[in-house]
Amino acid sequence: MSRVSPARRYAFEAALIGVTVVWGSTFVIVKESIALVPVFSFNAVRFSLAATVMALCCIPALRRLSQQGLRHGVILGVFLFAGYALQTLGLRHIPASRAGFLTGMFVVFTPILAAAILRRRPGRAAVAGVVLATAGLAALSLHGSLLPAYGDLFVLGCAVAFAAHIVGLGAWSTQHDALPLTTVQLATAALLHSVIAMTWEVPTASYQWGRSVLVAIALTALLASAAGFWIQTAAQRVIPPTRTAIILTMEPVFAGLFGFWLLDERLSARGWLGAGLILAGMVVAELGAAHDPDLDEALDEHQAVR
Repeated sequence: MSRVSPARRYAFEAALIGVTVVWGSTFVIVKESIALVPVFSFNAVRFSLAATVMALCCIPALRRLSQQGLRHGVILGVFLFAGYALQTLGLRHIPASRAGFLTGMFVVFTPILAAAILRRRPGRAAVAGVVLATAGLAALSLHGSLLPAYGDLFVLGCAVAFAAHIVGLGAWSTQHDALPLTTVQLATAALLHSVIAMTWEVPTASYQWGRSVLVAIALTALLASAAGFWIQTAAQRVIPPTRTAIILTMEPVFAGLFGFWLLDERLSARGWLGAGLILAGMVVAELGAAHDPDLDEALDEHQAVR
């Protein structure tokens, strides 16, 4: 991780907070859209538009991207595909605010995955964060059953994929230009969603590709995907994965606020307890990781020799 001025780092951190506002709002936008159109078709159009716009902005840089950069972008794109496919499937079954809090568990998984890659024990703070977040998951999701609800499992898988994406970006974003690396990620996600959409989803007259869906695609493609992941890719050139993850804890908070404001979603007292425990787990895990001075440097060194 390169040395940068505090002013530049704070600017990137502020930009990332803005990204969390946009991403938090997309839980509501996407939930309403996939009630009208198929999940993978929606994501295929969304990521195809985002990748096309990004490609048009960086054609010369794309030509200069090395084979290693292409490989890293594809791997990161697979994580993006997995995260958004699972998250969108989960949104078909659970409220947007709940999906937001469960997605936020990527913040707990990030230091765990980083420690696993480095083959070192996770710190006590990371373990405490997992315990708190798991207790929160139980309060939020378990109602007369020992297993989370169907949609909850999808979104938990999404959180693991997003954690892997953050760790990968932390290791590779400094090695490549942010624009082409983001473009390859988005194009990979678009291709994978398109293949599944064409294989599994048969077009029917019942799908409603109306104005609201097209507006949702434009917003999620241009702001949440193209601009959002470009900002994250650029920011992680100067902000360590652990600090990035704790900034992104704001995403589920905004998801809950937008769910309440736009969809009138209300959590029960038990739901608020679960959401609070999940947020506490995120903060404990990431504050502990942020005070581990060797974790991010060790991750950089580990990936540099690969």
